[in-house]
Amino acid sequence: MSPIRVAVVVFEDISLFHVSVPGLVLGGDRSQCGLPPHEVRYCASESGRVRCAGGIEIDVPDGLAAMGDADLVIVPSWNEPETPAPPGLTDALRDAHARGAQVVGLCLGAFVLGDAGLLDGRRATTHWGWRELFARRFPRADFRADVLYEDDGGIVTSAGTVAAIDCCLNLVRQRHGADVANRIARLLVTPPHRQGGQAQFVEQPVPALPSEHRLPGVLEWARGRLGEPLSLDRMAEAACMSRRTFTRRFREATGTTVARWLVTERLARAQQLLETTALPVEHIATDVGFGSALSLRQHFAAHIGTSPSAYRRAFCEARGTASASPPR
Repeated sequence: MSPIRVAVVVFEDISLFHVSVPGLVLGGDRSQCGLPPHEVRYCASESGRVRCAGGIEIDVPDGLAAMGDADLVIVPSWNEPETPAPPGLTDALRDAHARGAQVVGLCLGAFVLGDAGLLDGRRATTHWGWRELFARRFPRADFRADVLYEDDGGIVTSAGTVAAIDCCLNLVRQRHGADVANRIARLLVTPPHRQGGQAQFVEQPVPALPSEHRLPGVLEWARGRLGEPLSLDRMAEAACMSRRTFTRRFREATGTTVARWLVTERLARAQQLLETTALPVEHIATDVGFGSALSLRQHFAAHIGTSPSAYRRAFCEARGTASASPPR
């Protein structure tokens, strides 16, 4: 099997964290996670030594021609969001998209995709700190200010920093399934899946009070009981908190409500079962806590934009396997 070719754009003053994220998720030997081989290449407007933020220099072996046969092109950030990206880079991005490559702008890399005209009429996001500038510079984009990442027609953008990991894990999930993405997440010691619609700004991401240390345990407890009725009161009781305190702590720690979190988790579990089993849709709906196939279909349509059976067929076709499940 030929490796999936990934081109990562590097530039002067790039953060080492940003440039490393695509390689952390997609590079190296991930065969133990079930990820097919990926060839991650780093390219710049001119190959050679590039000085990163903090003064560290790295060798970038390829010029922009590396995008010419890439299946996936990633711009992991950008250092001058106020200034249009150079024409050579934007031309290469347009050419890559035109021949069918998936093009991704992580964090401020979304500005480069906007300069290339790839966001016109598409949903897009970027780091919340630059959202006003982004909206001014790219008025034709359908800007979504409060999401972690957006995927619209093969053009993907994400919010800042850690959201870049979420976005890259979602790329794996789309191409290779939930199990593979979850294994890589465990290897990186990061949450297995955060839906793109989750809020960017979490008020209190690090527990500051002793009672908050119970929240991660309650989340895992709930994930193991998705098929059961999980009310707010039941989860608050499991956390040994009052309903009011639990609601506040939950929102501070996750950036969402209990009800929305449960829908997200149940959908993620349903996707995993659709990808990895031949269980009937009715069985999956009950197993993940939606209660009926109709409810599962309604949530799939609202959040994923397709039906469970169409999702299963599309995933099996992408993997070159046949679905053993009867159409639902």
